[in-house]
Amino acid sequence: MMYNQYIWVAMNTNKNDIRVFFQKAKGIPRDMAKYYTGWLDRFFQFYNGSLDEVSDSNIKSFGDFLEKNGCEGWQVKQAQEAVFLYIEKFLHKEIVFMEKYQDDESRCSVKTWAEAKDIFLNRMRLRHYAYNTERSYRAWIRRFLLYTRVKSPMTAKPEHVKRFLTYLAVERKVTASTQNQAFNALLFLYREVLGQEFGDFRNTIRAKQSTRIPVVLTKDEIKQIFIHLSGKHGLMLKLIYASGMRVTECVRLRVKDLDFGNQSLIVRSGKGDKDRVTLLPEFLHGPLKTHLKAVKTMHDQDLAKGYGAVYLPEALERKYPNASRERGWQYVFPSGNLAVDPRSGVVRRHHIGQQALQRAMKTALRKTEINKAASVHTLRHSFATHLLQAGYDIRTAQDLLGHKDVSTTMIYTHVLKRGPGGVKSPAEFLEE
Repeated sequence: MMYNQYIWVAMNTNKNDIRVFFQKAKGIPRDMAKYYTGWLDRFFQFYNGSLDEVSDSNIKSFGDFLEKNGCEGWQVKQAQEAVFLYIEKFLHKEIVFMEKYQDDESRCSVKTWAEAKDIFLNRMRLRHYAYNTERSYRAWIRRFLLYTRVKSPMTAKPEHVKRFLTYLAVERKVTASTQNQAFNALLFLYREVLGQEFGDFRNTIRAKQSTRIPVVLTKDEIKQIFIHLSGKHGLMLKLIYASGMRVTECVRLRVKDLDFGNQSLIVRSGKGDKDRVTLLPEFLHGPLKTHLKAVKTMHDQDLAKGYGAVYLPEALERKYPNASRERGWQYVFPSGNLAVDPRSGVVRRHHIGQQALQRAMKTALRKTEINKAASVHTLRHSFATHLLQAGYDIRTAQDLLGHKDVSTTMIYTHVLKRGPGGVKSPAEFLEE
C-alpha cells in the first residue's frame, strides 16, 4: 500500500471532524466545507510524502497539477487554502516554506529583497493576517534593513536580528511590547520568507516588561467630555463607551451587525479573530437610525456612479458576488471619500480612519479641565470599570469585552474599592 493510501484511510476515519473544522474556519461559508474536504481527498491522491514535511513547493505543485487538469484559478486557490488550513490549523504542524540545502551559501533561495517582499505579501495573505499587521510588519522590516544595511537576503543572519533588538532596547529604549512586535515581524521574515531558524535568543537584551494601571474616567468626567462632542465622532465615541468595543471594532462595524430589537451588536473578527455579542443601549437607537439614513443616501449615490462595493473576505466575495453592494454589508461609519483598496486595487468607500476619532477625543479632552492622559481606548477601560462597579460579575465583563483570559479583566478591579485593595488611610482622622 502506498503512503498516500495510508493517508486516505486516516482521512476517512475522521472526515466528519475535518468537515466540522472547515465549517467553523474563518472566511469559509458553512455549506462550502464539503468542497474543502474534497480538495483534501485530491491532495492525498496527489501527494505521497509525510505530513510532517509538506512544503510550499508541494502545495504549489498540487496547484499546477489541478490547473493542468482543467481547474480554474479560484478553485486552485481554494484547494491550496484547504491543504494549508488542514496541515497548520487542524494537525498543528508547520508547513516547510523553504527547501533545506546542505550548502550554507545556498541555504536561502531568495536572491533580492524585491523577491522577498513578494513572498512576504503572499505568505501574510495566505494566513489571513490583518492588513494593519501586514503594514506594521513591513514597517519593522524596513527599519531593520536600514539599521543593519543587509544588502541581500542571502547574507541575512540571525545575528543581525540580535543586534537590532539590542539597539531597540538599549538605545531606543522601546517598551517590551514594541520590541516583541519587532521580533515577531523579523521571525516571520526569517522563517517564512528566508527559510532560516533564529536559534538561541536567550542572551539577547530584552526590553523591561512594565505593568501599567489603565486610565479610567469617572462618569462625571465622561459627561464633561461628551458635552464637547457631536456628529459622527460623538456618536462613535458614545457607542464605544456604551458597548466596550475597541476602536478598530467600532470603525469596522457593519450595518447588518446592529440588532436594535435585542439591544445588542455583534463584533466580528475581534482580537484573536473571535466574534462576540455586546451591548447596544436604547438611548443610541434613535441617533444611529438617523445616521444610517445618511449612510444609505451616500451608498445610493455611490451605486449610481458605478461604485458602492465594500471589502468582503475572499470566500464570501466569490460565493456572493453581489453582497458587497448590499446595504447590510456597508460600514456603519464609512469614510467621506472613495479610495483605492491597497490589496486589490479596487476603488471603494472604506470605513472611517481611526486617527480622526483619536483627534476628536483629544480635542474634546483639551476643552475640559480633566488632567488624565485619556484616549479613545480609555472609554473601553471606563466601560469595564463602571460595569463592575454596577455589581456585574467578572465573567460577564470578560464576555462583553472579549478577553481571552479573566486575569486581563481583573485589572479593572483596582478602582472598585476605596483606595488600593480597599485599604483605609490612617490619615483620615485629620478631617475630624
